[in-house]
Amino acid sequence: MRVVIADDVMLVRSGLALLLGTAGVDVVGEAEDAASLMRLVEREHPDVAIVDIRMPPTHTDEGLVAARRIRERFPATAVVLLSQHLEPRYAERVLTEQPERLGYLLKERVSDIAVLVDALRRVIAGECVLDPSIVSRLMRRRRQDSPLDRLSTREREVLAAMAEGRSNAGIAHALFISDRTVESMCAQIFSKLGLAPSADDNRRVLAVLEALRS
Repeated sequence: MRVVIADDVMLVRSGLALLLGTAGVDVVGEAEDAASLMRLVEREHPDVAIVDIRMPPTHTDEGLVAARRIRERFPATAVVLLSQHLEPRYAERVLTEQPERLGYLLKERVSDIAVLVDALRRVIAGECVLDPSIVSRLMRRRRQDSPLDRLSTREREVLAAMAEGRSNAGIAHALFISDRTVESMCAQIFSKLGLAPSADDNRRVLAVLEALRS
């Protein structure tokens, strides 16, 4: 796979490039801000861009804005967003807009190169990947009278695995249950959250959004 990296901290960019190179990933360019990232993507047409959410000049959401532009102008390029801290509003924004071919990871996790490479492969394949630590924190921080309170402990585990971007087969493997049980529990989750079948909506994404809002 061909990858570009955007982060204003040179040591972070170089460190990620080195780690990815040892894992056989082809890093075709590095950028220090959103403008240079857009030029790099236009020139190289990478399979995926790894983008820090906070970049110059304001260090707020420049990376998020750049990710949106990449997805509009270069839909063949997947995006993995990196964040120093858990920021639920950003996770909710990116999921609401277009969850396919998108990842959101905490920087503390990407030092585990296997986690990062797995996320890159999954977003290139069209999946949405949320960092497991983001998912677990969000599930613990749900508000009072949250719709998630309607779910059993096992159903919340299934929803958390769903939020990590796992398929039904992946959820079954992770939780040591059968595929049929996962299908049944997904149906129960959708029902309890009031998510009726629709040709226009992805109920898995809507269920994850409910977890983020809670």
